[in-house]
Amino acid sequence: MGSDTVFGNVVIARVALVVLLVAAPSRSVFAQFDLSGSWVAKNTEDISRDSYPVDYVGLPLNSEGRTRALTYQESQLAMIERQCEGWPAFYFVQGPFGLRIWSDNEPIKGTVISYTIGAWEDRAPMTIWMDGRPHPSEYAEHTRGGFTTGTWEGNTLVAYTTHMKAGFLRKTGPPSSDQATMTSRFYRHGDILTVLVVLEDPIYLAEPHVMSKSFQLSTTPISPIGPPCVSGFEGRHPGESVPHYLPRRIRSSTR
Repeated sequence: MGSDTVFGNVVIARVALVVLLVAAPSRSVFAQFDLSGSWVAKNTEDISRDSYPVDYVGLPLNSEGRTRALTYQESQLAMIERQCEGWPAFYFVQGPFGLRIWSDNEPIKGTVISYTIGAWEDRAPMTIWMDGRPHPSEYAEHTRGGFTTGTWEGNTLVAYTTHMKAGFLRKTGPPSSDQATMTSRFYRHGDILTVLVVLEDPIYLAEPHVMSKSFQLSTTPISPIGPPCVSGFEGRHPGESVPHYLPRRIRSSTR
């Protein structure tokens, strides 16, 4: 082996080492973090704003959405069948409760097939599919939890949710339709998890509605399911009138 060959091998080894050292930090920066665990809500942001009727500040309602919101009657909660309807998937960043998240892993390679955000009494569980499966047909069943797929963008988990049932943006009546979609971004900084949600609804919103909430990792386990929803007396006895609006009579023109 000549001296030129030895010198060339040394140069190649040094270049490879430099490339390895340069690439290593970038890989750590963009490492995919683990979502699993119990996350307690910080509740440092008031994004529910459901204390006052007709308070739609911060909601980009279009004219149709505002009309629907103004026809809302709280007395409908006296109806037993409406007391446990549940909230759409985006309620996981609106409610005051924490999150229990766990993963389902492929048994051979250990890759994550899905993450599941546990349920509560008024919110269904949400599964984030990470295996590349497509969203179902637009005519497929819509549920409270919707259908969600996720991908990694650097060290950020981006989840996209469709097929949510129609519901409400707040407890004071502003609606969301079954055509609404949700894009969620999960950021982890140490033991703090921040979730940014962008809700788009072509029926009731004039522009995207943005919400965010932070959670802190907890050593105290949070239940993966909430207590059962139990209906109760809400101010209206069985047999009394049902909250409703009669259709307006259209007057024909005589011109």
